[in-house]
Amino acid sequence: MAQNTIGTIFKVTTFGESHGAGLGCIVDGCPAGLKIDEQKIQAALDRRKPGQSFAGKNNASVTARKEDDKAEILSGIFEGKSEGTPIAIVIRNTSQHSKDYGNLVNTFRPGHADFSFFSKYGFRDYRGGGRSSGRETAARVAAGEIARQILEAHFPQIKITAYTERAAGISIQKVDFSQIEENSLRAADNEAAAKMNAKIEEIRKQGDSTGGIVSCHVSGIPAGLGEPVFGKLDAELAKAILSVGAVKGIEFGAGFAAADLLGSENNDNMHASSDKKSVEFDSNNAGGIIGGISNGNEIVFRAAIKPVPSIFKSQKTVFANGNGLFGDTDLVIEGRHDVCLCPRIVPVIEAMTAITLADLLLQNKAAKL
Repeated sequence: MAQNTIGTIFKVTTFGESHGAGLGCIVDGCPAGLKIDEQKIQAALDRRKPGQSFAGKNNASVTARKEDDKAEILSGIFEGKSEGTPIAIVIRNTSQHSKDYGNLVNTFRPGHADFSFFSKYGFRDYRGGGRSSGRETAARVAAGEIARQILEAHFPQIKITAYTERAAGISIQKVDFSQIEENSLRAADNEAAAKMNAKIEEIRKQGDSTGGIVSCHVSGIPAGLGEPVFGKLDAELAKAILSVGAVKGIEFGAGFAAADLLGSENNDNMHASSDKKSVEFDSNNAGGIIGGISNGNEIVFRAAIKPVPSIFKSQKTVFANGNGLFGDTDLVIEGRHDVCLCPRIVPVIEAMTAITLADLLLQNKAAKL
């Protein structure tokens, strides 16, 4: 299997399966001498891990599977600093229920990568999807925290903030970053989050699932990040975000709404700052990126998250009989699954954003003398 690595200078390779012994990442290209806060790596993993509740309250969205998700750093960090060598991190699986997938040996789940994996390789890990499982994103989150620390070392003012904007058909009515970690949806609006959670609970009882929209804002990034042709900042971010299995769409700034605007409406007018030392924008329809390069404005994008494909309703599908032929069958999925991925995908979106920005930052250092 190819393409398990992302990045040009700051490279991240993930490995492992949902129901194997564990999973992890190898981070190559991290500059030597960077102070690494290992507690922050663990804190990032804790935000993503399954089986979470918020202040003892019901979290209707997430799976009942509980994993410690403890980061074991095997190499590349010594006395709290990066050595400039590959950083290897492993996360052990401790709560696999592989027997829950026994009925999927030859049967393909609708909405999952089962059939496409089988079509490509002629063989697949049916225990939770193997490499296509969302559990693979734990390794991305660990690597993403290292990337974030690289960014903060160069731009202490940087802040990457993702949050649930919409879930189960309910949208937030305000954006208050202080509320994101106060509710089970990681929405930037506690009142809307309560409505989302109630609706998701209804959907859970029906044996179904739902999707949503996650927004991400990056402040503190200076102008000049990104390459103007094939390494455009928005293109690289799109590749990174769309590599997350549940993401089905992405837009920057005004996004698709720009198709209905006039040029005079869509263009972000500029003016000199009060001290004349920088440029400020009157709007941000570009989402902070022009010509594939950051313009100093806040980077803003939105990602569409599909409904969780594992539902507890009977579905029509096919099975392979081993002789190159297929047959029709009904399938009821068993096991422990999320109902809405938005709250757990928030830290993944932040991680992939950090990985992309750190890589482009290091590329920038070779752009001019």
